[in-house]
Amino acid sequence: MKTIAAIFLCVFLSTYAFTDDKPEIEKKAEDFLALYGSMYQRVYTQVNEAYWLASTDVTETHTGQRIGADQVYSAFQGDPAVINRVRDFLKSEDQLDPMAVRQLKKILYNAAHSPGTITEVVSKRVVAEAKQSSILDSFQFCAEREGDKCTKVVTPNMIEDVLGTSTDLAERKKIWEVSKQSGVALKPGIIELQELRNEVAKATGFHSFFDLEVSDYGMTVPEMMNLNEKLLTDLRPLYQQIHTWAKYRLAEKYKQPVPKTIPAHWLGNRWSQSWPGLVEGINMDALFKDKSAEWIIQQAERFYVSLGMPNLPQTFWTKSDLYELPPDSPRKKNTHASAWHIDLDQDVRSLMSVRPDFDWFKTTHHELGHIYYYLSYAKPSVPVTLREGANRAFHEGIGYLIATAARQVPYLKEIGIMPADMKIDRTGWLMNEALENVVFMPWASGTMTHWEHDLYEENLSPEQYNQRWWAYVKKYQGVEPPEPRGEEYCDACTKTHINDDPAQYYDYALSYVIQYQLHDYIARKILHQDPHNCNYYGNKEVGKFLTEILELGATRDWREVIKEKTGEDLSTRAMVEYFKPLQAYLEKQNKGRNTSWE
Repeated sequence: MKTIAAIFLCVFLSTYAFTDDKPEIEKKAEDFLALYGSMYQRVYTQVNEAYWLASTDVTETHTGQRIGADQVYSAFQGDPAVINRVRDFLKSEDQLDPMAVRQLKKILYNAAHSPGTITEVVSKRVVAEAKQSSILDSFQFCAEREGDKCTKVVTPNMIEDVLGTSTDLAERKKIWEVSKQSGVALKPGIIELQELRNEVAKATGFHSFFDLEVSDYGMTVPEMMNLNEKLLTDLRPLYQQIHTWAKYRLAEKYKQPVPKTIPAHWLGNRWSQSWPGLVEGINMDALFKDKSAEWIIQQAERFYVSLGMPNLPQTFWTKSDLYELPPDSPRKKNTHASAWHIDLDQDVRSLMSVRPDFDWFKTTHHELGHIYYYLSYAKPSVPVTLREGANRAFHEGIGYLIATAARQVPYLKEIGIMPADMKIDRTGWLMNEALENVVFMPWASGTMTHWEHDLYEENLSPEQYNQRWWAYVKKYQGVEPPEPRGEEYCDACTKTHINDDPAQYYDYALSYVIQYQLHDYIARKILHQDPHNCNYYGNKEVGKFLTEILELGATRDWREVIKEKTGEDLSTRAMVEYFKPLQAYLEKQNKGRNTSWE
């Protein structure tokens, strides 16, 4: 199957005979990239429109339209004539402009996801991924049944509400188990996609699909795994202190003996990737009781505008899908918050389910971080094939950075969320942040990254999916299920990213490190304020610093960018230093306690 664009491109390319004449090579590469970029943008837009519809209104028809669009996209990207010509150009890499080389390598990376040499396999993968997303996005969690009929449907937000408030362990266990129902439905699809994704990657010389995704960082799989292990080693002393404190606090809360590992249903998040609700004190949600969901998003926009960035395009408001659907809505949509760059230009949208509470306040600031990243590099100086983050982690890192800025007390007081005279327990405030961000690292660098590594690099057997998953949860997070979970389940599959953004979860781990590295620089070098108590709001110099990063897109090597902007290589130094006061506090609290769960 070929797109009109791909056919035209092949005809265009066939008119040239390859030559070693330097000026002609440069001119041909320039012409090729201009034509390819124009067509790429057109096809990319069509595909994103189909994906958007399939995610915001999940029906068989829309899933079918997504499949059709994806097949066109795959045929365009993976056309053998395009791949061969790019490889020909790269044989003379030293004679080409570095920006041209970056574009050519990005085109090859994209092509490796859908090589035209195995069109039948690529087509099967496209169909399988669309069906998997449809199951994921339309899945109904059922809390009560009468025979085959569900008599009580619950939404993900309702699951989080129970896990966030209930002290009844039986109720918590039940809702936690409900949250794992989707894994059973999704496991057959992951088994199929494991094989198809690997087959696609191997067709272009990669060892596995995991190897393909890691290559986008300019790294090998061992290098990426070693980097994640180093992050975990650096943070492990702090995490052990948090884990020990938390299990004693939870045992007291539920009137249970102190466990060695934490039962998963004791925690306020269904994957144990964050541990909310453990610190008594301010009910942040109560501060938003007189705010609307619309205000939450409008204030996030005001934050960016205060830094000197533009207002969002009007189409953002008319085309986005921003608010929660009622449980009985006939329309089903993906409930995972996301930002979309539909046309690699000004059509930017967000898919959210915003409610007026503190979590959505932070999430909305985060998602608009992606939106402003899109808008910053959507300009003529950045080729369309390089309109993405410095690396994938940078995109998330910017989102998390602004989420950190959004929870700073001076900002919350300036915009009237917190009363000016409100006193804050600084230790508790820092603990809450650690229970969200530090706790996330063993989940991201540990459980998720290692399980997906094994899935693709080692062709993990479906008979070992759940056993391997929970082995990593225990090893890295110190968490265990309420009771043994058999292979009829696929608890890993319940996580959106296993299905829709495969073999990339280390992006989030690296983004947390980038977040604190940038925040430390902004607080100390630009604001000259305490990183724990600073305020970006209204500071145009902060906006200039961020814009200088955002507007680069992927035109520079990410390692150069972070070194140039912060003065140091990627490092956990800033993150470890940020939480030093908390670690000192916890070491006193945990004196005499065994901080190991192994």
